[in-house]
Amino acid sequence: MSQITIKDMVKRYVTCGTVTMALDGVSVDINEGEMVAIMGPSGSGKTTMLNMLGVLDTPTNGEYFLNQTPVEKLSSSNLAEIRNKTIGFIFQQFALIDEYTIQENVELPLVYRNLYCSRKDRLSRGEIKKRVYNIINDVGLKEHINKYPAQLSGGQQQRVAIARALVGEPDIVIADEPTGALDQKTGKEVMELLMDINKKGKTIIIVTHDEKIAAYCKRRIDILDGKIISDKASA
Repeated sequence: MSQITIKDMVKRYVTCGTVTMALDGVSVDINEGEMVAIMGPSGSGKTTMLNMLGVLDTPTNGEYFLNQTPVEKLSSSNLAEIRNKTIGFIFQQFALIDEYTIQENVELPLVYRNLYCSRKDRLSRGEIKKRVYNIINDVGLKEHINKYPAQLSGGQQQRVAIARALVGEPDIVIADEPTGALDQKTGKEVMELLMDINKKGKTIIIVTHDEKIAAYCKRRIDILDGKIISDKASA
């Protein structure tokens, strides 16, 4: 059964009277536990597709079913809860807060959960501390827990970003060019970490233009001019 189903999705942008078709009738199914690369050059529509999958934006037309639930029928608070609990995000430039320690950066999704989610989903301070410590330990950074982002290497900062994406225990992790700001060796380490996460049952969706990164994934979807031109298992 599909975890994600997109049917005939269209996204148009209008700027100064000019219409840009970012997505043009995209349909795709992604099953639970898959590790998928979404490939395409700059301007192909892959980032727009990421925004749709992560419910960060809404389509002009088409349907999106997340765990068989039609996303377009959800309220803004429901969508915020999905972004907090169901989907974790990893960004190319890490998106860490410089003034926060590693512990404070990683615990942010849980702090927001306690502020905005229903009472039954709130965590005690002790539960938050335990979960944050465990996930930071899992990504190999427990000795850096009280440091600030500027005190870490790029690879370590990306590990912090991965920990932050995972601390809410999401079913799906979406990564936007997760190795784009890293050297080759560090990028390999980050991809191996994502593969380990996938082996634990998480669905991983990676948006990239890098053939070497796509090769880590079991499935590759190629987008060009807003259309899927290929969808196949990786060699």
